[in-house]
Amino acid sequence: MALYVYAITKESHPLNLDDLAGVAGEKSRVRAVRAESLCAVVSEAPEEISVRRPDVEAHHAVQERLWEDGPTLPLGFGFVAQDEDAVRAVLEQGAEQYAERLEALTDRVEFNVKGLQDEDAVLRQIVDEIEPVRRLNDATREGGTYEDRLELGKLLHDEVQARQAALAESVLAALHPHAEAELLSEPSQQYFLSASFLVDRGRADEFSEAADEVAGEQPEGVDIRVRGPLPPYSFA
Repeated sequence: MALYVYAITKESHPLNLDDLAGVAGEKSRVRAVRAESLCAVVSEAPEEISVRRPDVEAHHAVQERLWEDGPTLPLGFGFVAQDEDAVRAVLEQGAEQYAERLEALTDRVEFNVKGLQDEDAVLRQIVDEIEPVRRLNDATREGGTYEDRLELGKLLHDEVQARQAALAESVLAALHPHAEAELLSEPSQQYFLSASFLVDRGRADEFSEAADEVAGEQPEGVDIRVRGPLPPYSFA
C-alpha cells in the first residue's frame, strides 16, 4: 500500500496524532513507521495527489502538531513511498544524517521574511532625486530620441536594483544577530528580498520585535512581510 509521508521524527517523539486525518480524508489514519531510532509519520496515500486546499491544510496540520511536541524534519507536500518497507529503508539508510538534522533543529523555529517595493513609488523617487534621470524623463515625455529612451531605461533599472539591494542588506543586517542561520532566495520581480531564518524558540519574540522594528523604518512604498514562527521547513 502506498504511503503518504509527512515528516521524520525521533522515536521518542510523543506523536499525538490520534485526532488528525491525513491527506486522503477522515479514513486516512496518521501513524508512525519505525526504524533505527527514528519514525516516519505516514498515512495511506490518496489515489491521486493534487494541490487542493483541504489536502494542503491536512498536510500542514500534521506537521504543525508534530512540531509543537518536538523536533521534526518536515517533508514537502506530495511525498509518497511505495510501502512500509520502502519507508524503513529510507530511514535506515539516512539514519545518521537525519539524527544530526533533528538535533540541529531541536527548539528551533523558522521565520520567512519577504520585501516588496511599489514600483511606481520608487520610480518617482528616482526621477525626483537624480538630475540626469529627471532630464531624460522630461526629454522622453516630449518624444526624445531612441538613445534617450534607452539610456533612461538603463539608468532606472540600475538605480532600482541598487536601491533594492541596499534595502535587502539593511533588513538582513538588522535580523541576522537574532537568528542562528539564514537562507536567501534570489530576488524576483515580485520580491527584492526573500529569506528564511532559523531562530531559537526562546528568541522568537525577540526576532519578531526586531522584524517589526526594521519594517517600520522602511521608506514609502516598501513593505516587509514576516511569517512565523513556523516549523523549520527550509532547514530540514
